Amino acid sequence: MATNPYNAPRARVADASNEVGEVKFWSFAGRLGRLRYLAYSAGATLVLMLAIGGIAALAIPMGESGAILGLLVIPLYIVMFVISFMLAIQRSHDFNVSGWMSLLILVPLANLVFLFIPGTQGSNNYGAPPPPNTGGVIAMALIMPIIAIIGILAAIAIPAYNGYLQQAKQNQQQGQLNQEDFQKQMEQMQQQLQQEQQAQQQK
Repeated sequence: MATNPYNAPRARVADASNEVGEVKFWSFAGRLGRLRYLAYSAGATLVLMLAIGGIAALAIPMGESGAILGLLVIPLYIVMFVISFMLAIQRSHDFNVSGWMSLLILVPLANLVFLFIPGTQGSNNYGAPPPPNTGGVIAMALIMPIIAIIGILAAIAIPAYNGYLQQAKQNQQQGQLNQEDFQKQMEQMQQQLQQEQQAQQQK
């Protein structure tokens, strides 16, 4: 039986608009959304801070020999530097811009542009859009603002607390001095009374 060439095709055609790309952490290729960029940056920073803290905890008690252990911090910073570039390049690809824009991470505050520019809808010159954000990505992304808020509160509270401690010590020392002065005055009064009593007895 001859088929009509003008009939609509019966085969299912995949909807290209639903195509999503693969998340590639250790790669300079692919696309990365804003929330996932923030989450991965926060996670990498947290791991770096924990690693540096662990090295410092081991190196400080070791004294001079701990300085050699402290050199391990240098490759950690290099790895963090490379990861930052990888994430920035993929974020640039998400809004269809060359990875050279990742150089903005070297400029203070300029890297905030990667958090505000939305990605292009659908596929672009650098591939399909990234997959939807998972619950873990959302939770990890919230870590960075929380750490920033805690850091700001600590920067305000710690100096105020230190000032309170210093004031309390000064008040305590002043109180001790006042108490010592009072005791000295009482001793002097007692000595004067004793001298007056002795003088009256001699008369």
